[in-house]
Amino acid sequence: MDLLSSVSEIDVARSELEAEQAYVDHAHACLDATRRRIREFWERVAAGRDGTHAARFERDVLEHRVFQRLGQLELGGRSLCFGRIDTRSGGKAGDGAGGDGAGEGDDGSETFYIGRIGVWDEDQAPVVCDWRAPVAEPFFRATGRQPLGLTRRRRFVSRGSRLLGFDDEHFSPGGLDGDGSPTAVDPDSALRENPALQAVLEAPRTGRLGDVTATIQAEQDDVIRAPLPGVLIVQGGPGTGKTVVALHRAAYLIYTHRFPLAGQGVLVVGPNPVFLTYVEQILPSLGEAGVRLVTLGDLLESVPVSGHDSEPVARTKGDARMATVVRRAVRTRQRALREPLVLDYGLRRLRLSTEASGAIVAGARRRARTHNGGRRLVVEAFFESLATSVRRPVDAAELAGALGETLDVRRALDWMWPQLTPAHLLHDLFGSRALLAHAAAGVLDDAETEGLYRPRRAHADDVVWTSDDVPLIDEARMLLGPRNPRGNAGRIRTYGHIVVDEAQDLSPMQLRMVGRRSLNGSLTLVGDIAQATGAWAHDSWDSLVDLVSPEAPPNFAELTIGYRVPQPIMSFAAACLPPEMADLVPPRAARPGGEPPRIVRLPGTDPQTRAGAVVAAVRSELPHVGAGNLAVVCADEQVAELSGALTAAGVAHGTSARRALGMQVSVCSARTLKGLEVDAAVVVEPARIVAESAAGMRLLYVALSRATQRLTVIAGEPLPRPLEEAAIAALGA
Repeated sequence: MDLLSSVSEIDVARSELEAEQAYVDHAHACLDATRRRIREFWERVAAGRDGTHAARFERDVLEHRVFQRLGQLELGGRSLCFGRIDTRSGGKAGDGAGGDGAGEGDDGSETFYIGRIGVWDEDQAPVVCDWRAPVAEPFFRATGRQPLGLTRRRRFVSRGSRLLGFDDEHFSPGGLDGDGSPTAVDPDSALRENPALQAVLEAPRTGRLGDVTATIQAEQDDVIRAPLPGVLIVQGGPGTGKTVVALHRAAYLIYTHRFPLAGQGVLVVGPNPVFLTYVEQILPSLGEAGVRLVTLGDLLESVPVSGHDSEPVARTKGDARMATVVRRAVRTRQRALREPLVLDYGLRRLRLSTEASGAIVAGARRRARTHNGGRRLVVEAFFESLATSVRRPVDAAELAGALGETLDVRRALDWMWPQLTPAHLLHDLFGSRALLAHAAAGVLDDAETEGLYRPRRAHADDVVWTSDDVPLIDEARMLLGPRNPRGNAGRIRTYGHIVVDEAQDLSPMQLRMVGRRSLNGSLTLVGDIAQATGAWAHDSWDSLVDLVSPEAPPNFAELTIGYRVPQPIMSFAAACLPPEMADLVPPRAARPGGEPPRIVRLPGTDPQTRAGAVVAAVRSELPHVGAGNLAVVCADEQVAELSGALTAAGVAHGTSARRALGMQVSVCSARTLKGLEVDAAVVVEPARIVAESAAGMRLLYVALSRATQRLTVIAGEPLPRPLEEAAIAALGA
């Protein structure tokens, strides 16, 4: 009887899988039909190429929208449907979600299929609900204690359009057990028993952030669907999905607030180009290709940016006091003539005194909103003053036409009020100790001022600026304004919402740069205070709050469950958290098992011995990661040395500056890997990583928490004491 029962259950499961596959096939057919109708519509419109200028303009706009819509409907081999939710009889999915339904039972219950994008049939009946729609919320947020109107949640395990299986979760009415007591829920157990989530966690890394929309968890979904207005700060430790949350929040806000965000735009700011490459596929896969994904340096457009300053100089450049220094540098270029200007105009001798030139500059300062915008006021007042400097005044406009391009006039105007680019202003400032001393007097001390000095190049266009210069150039651009008041070049674009990942490292000047791009103060800042490792590493979010939201207190959310890092690795890495971080609780690992870290101790610091150990560790680890990736993580100064060792050993690899994570093996600094993940990490000389930064222990915490499967530590120098104690306690090493 038991055997017959088992066979029957298998037959039922197979039958249900076939039925679900048929439904998914129907959804794909409806999606194909939608694409076909859009293409046929465009072919009819495009057939009429003639017409008025207005008609051609309308056709161009329509073409943009058509291809934008086709892009939103492109799956790129990804799964369309994540699963389904079934509601109770007479109930609704979610809290007042209402709306779309994919099917209704005889007893009044409803079924909704949840997927990447919304799909409708020819009668406009919903077939698949977009994951961002209100009706889809219970798919991500329902728990045993709060079923949100569900009786069942079914998660699909699929590859493209093919279903491989499904997993069902059944919910009791009101979240109560049969005896009326609350349903006992073990969040970690629920996570471990989620096959879709487990598949994502155990899949090998490829150097690109994978498709994880179907496995978004409840606390992540709370953040993604948080209200648009105001500032939202999201704290999350390693592996909690901060980046996933940040990108999905951008996609969700555009979907939910299509007007006005479609016109205002959404900006996502990442910490470095490697990070952008890592996440670049996520937003297009969600049907939102219009989000701008940048580093802060990308916002400067044509200004070349590369590298960083030393930590002391970077800290000075990031200080809010630099706003005063830059403002003074601009004001220094607004000045009276050093000696009177005398010009011959026919039989007349025109004169502009130093006092009059000073009055012109003072008047322009009062009236001009930007420096370059004030040039017109200076020119007008300049010729007006010259025109009235003789007994019989001449016409100022005629005078400007006659003398405006003469060398003496151009020199005088360029001395009084030159038109400047941000690069020219800062190139002159940093290349002159006298200008620096004047601009920084009473603001910076002598050592800070001297740190800003660097020899002038032949031309400002020859300068390659550092990442730490970026907010200063942007500050100058705001003060100077565009050189051509009627053009858009040099203007600062604003956005309806800004998402910043790794926000814990932003300096006050960088926060000013982000803030001036916010149209209405709507921002999401995502990060981990424990991983603050920049020159402006913050000890708490409070110091950022005062800079970002001085008028209205921000909302705060915390991600507490780590999905990526196994518990043995997480516990080992957490030993690096400094004492001042005692109140910061590391995330709970959803994966309690896993390989413990391996410690390889070297007899000394000989470079050849270290190189041999690294090559041996890489070759030893590669069979364990299979198709996954591996990173050798080290101090900045060791990247070239260890890359050379792997090259000599014939191990193909990328580096921080070249194809980092684009190959199976990479050699990267800890800073480069922040926010990224690899299957296996080989961390070399932890003491060197600590020594290269004032926030060295936090930087080591970053390095040790990148691996999702295996961690090896190679040390010839003594381990930092907290890590040594953790190694002895946990590993006996």
